[in-house]
Amino acid sequence: MIFNIGYLALVIGLVVALFGTFAGYWGGRTRSANLADSSFHAVYAVGALVVLASVILWYGLLTDQFQVNYVWSHSERALSSFYKFSAFWGGQAGSLLFWTLLLSIYSVIAAITFRKQQIVLMPFVNAVLLITSAFFLALLIFAANPFEQIAFTPPDGQGLNPLLQNYWMVAHPVMLYLGWVGLTIPFAFAVASLLSKKLGNTWVRIVRRWTLVPWMFLSAGIIMGSQWAYMELGWGGYWAWDPVENASFLPWLTATAFLHSIIIQDRRGMLKIWNMVLIWLTYFLVILGTFTTRSGILESVHSLALSNIGPFFLGFLIFVVFGFLWLLFDRLPLLRSENRIDAVMSREAAFLANNWLFLGLAFATLWGTFFPMFSEIVTGQRISVAAPWFEKVNGPLFLLLLIMMGVGPLLGWRRTSLSQLRRQFMWPLLITLVSGVALFFMSPRIYPVVGLAASIFVAATIAQEFIRGVMARRTSTGENPALAFWHLIRRSGQRYGGYIVHLAIVLMGVAIIGNEFYVTRTDVTLAPGETAVVGGYTFVFNGLNAEHVGNRTEFAAYFSVLDQDGQKALGTVTPRRNIYDKTPDQPTSEVGLYMRPLEDLYVVLNGWEDGVVTVSIFINPLTMWLWIGGILLILGTLFSLWPRPHPRSATARAPAAPAIAG
Repeated sequence: MIFNIGYLALVIGLVVALFGTFAGYWGGRTRSANLADSSFHAVYAVGALVVLASVILWYGLLTDQFQVNYVWSHSERALSSFYKFSAFWGGQAGSLLFWTLLLSIYSVIAAITFRKQQIVLMPFVNAVLLITSAFFLALLIFAANPFEQIAFTPPDGQGLNPLLQNYWMVAHPVMLYLGWVGLTIPFAFAVASLLSKKLGNTWVRIVRRWTLVPWMFLSAGIIMGSQWAYMELGWGGYWAWDPVENASFLPWLTATAFLHSIIIQDRRGMLKIWNMVLIWLTYFLVILGTFTTRSGILESVHSLALSNIGPFFLGFLIFVVFGFLWLLFDRLPLLRSENRIDAVMSREAAFLANNWLFLGLAFATLWGTFFPMFSEIVTGQRISVAAPWFEKVNGPLFLLLLIMMGVGPLLGWRRTSLSQLRRQFMWPLLITLVSGVALFFMSPRIYPVVGLAASIFVAATIAQEFIRGVMARRTSTGENPALAFWHLIRRSGQRYGGYIVHLAIVLMGVAIIGNEFYVTRTDVTLAPGETAVVGGYTFVFNGLNAEHVGNRTEFAAYFSVLDQDGQKALGTVTPRRNIYDKTPDQPTSEVGLYMRPLEDLYVVLNGWEDGVVTVSIFINPLTMWLWIGGILLILGTLFSLWPRPHPRSATARAPAAPAIAG
């Protein structure tokens, strides 16, 4: 009975969402207060109904209600409650409901925040958010019902996909969805500004934070997914240009370009059409990515099963493309730029070049991702595009983007004089030249040296900006360097938080270069007590152990790590192989990892027989800095989001009256 209530909540939610869409659009167009209020009430009602449906599905998962097909397909009695909870988004119907839940929460927050502040825009914003909710509710009702029930109650479920039984796969999808779904909000404001013809900079100032927050979540989701691939798949890497990986990366690229270009619109009144196109493209890529991972049109280790929801997504994508482009062309006369780029050597020109590079990366990634599908349509054969193609095409674009990341902030608005160029670039270029020569003598390989030199250049420009800012603040306030540094970030968070994000990208770039060009790998077979020397380290195999834990058997190989001479003990690594009771044909790896600042010692258990094990040993240089860079990226984004403190108002005091001698 309770699951019928869950399904009924979705049906009522769809009806309310469609009504709210009409009420928001027509109320905004006619300036009807009653209809506008109805659109807000619809947002709240849809949110409540979707929360109710979600709680019911969680109840089914946590209490083993196997008469529900989704629970039976994605859970089992022996599964821990931790993974039963995350099984909510472990399958297609549940993940679509989770998408709808997060969208409803975002919609309610936006409605509450701006109901009284943006009276003209908000009815249209509500309409866009509700039509998106209506689409996903229609999917849940007609194509992927999470409350579908079986005629009888099975004694146990089939279990969760073994690849999802990892703590990173609990956090990673949540972060990814918070990013994907959150990017609907800035798109809704963009459409609302077009519908209302309020095409000044108001919507841009509103959506900066509402883009930065989901961008931060999406960044965290991508990094967590890379960590999962690094620790769980056991192939030594963290990014394989898999279609699902690319689906998360594509809107990140366009959203990053949008965050840069709205600075120009806010400051100079330029790129108005461009920004509209960027945020529409970001929303389109979010829906396309959701479609890609659920339709089965592309093969991926991450994707969900084949289903019949593809036509629904295709229809919605066509509506999004043609509906937005028609609206944009109708409003083109109102989107004229107030200024033009005055000089090539200007920050505006650098930001625009930065945008074109982001779009170039997005196009190359999109083309490579969907090329197998296009080739099958045209030739009848599915021709896969592997990681080497992406690396050859995107590698030079990433290098140029990295360089522009250092160049852009050093250029002035409108134009930069020769004296300013000398002042801004002299020290970073000198440091880069000296470092590049030293790196080439240490390792004469041109491609990694160029990449590392570019990273040093960007790091030098960032350091220069911080040093100048701290020195200027010390001169004006007399603060010590640490306090001046803190106040600099605190009071100019958008600027210096952005520099921290840039530094994070530099650290991640250094890690990628090290992992791409300097990895050492050895495959060995060892009996207990035998050793292998790899990359200056001695690995001693101490034995193999098997233990049944929960719903799986864990096979663990124990290794001691010593220096090359075998004299000094450094640590231990324990690679594992998990064999699940319900799916013994789908074993998973848990790599043995010993992290050091300059390199990771990474061991994968491939097989065993009579106590003898076969393992792959990787020495992955600089990989730790990928994760440190990820943490720093989140920190820099938080500084950019932090509200700027209001200046303290000085209270004037009247001079004391002189004492009157008696």
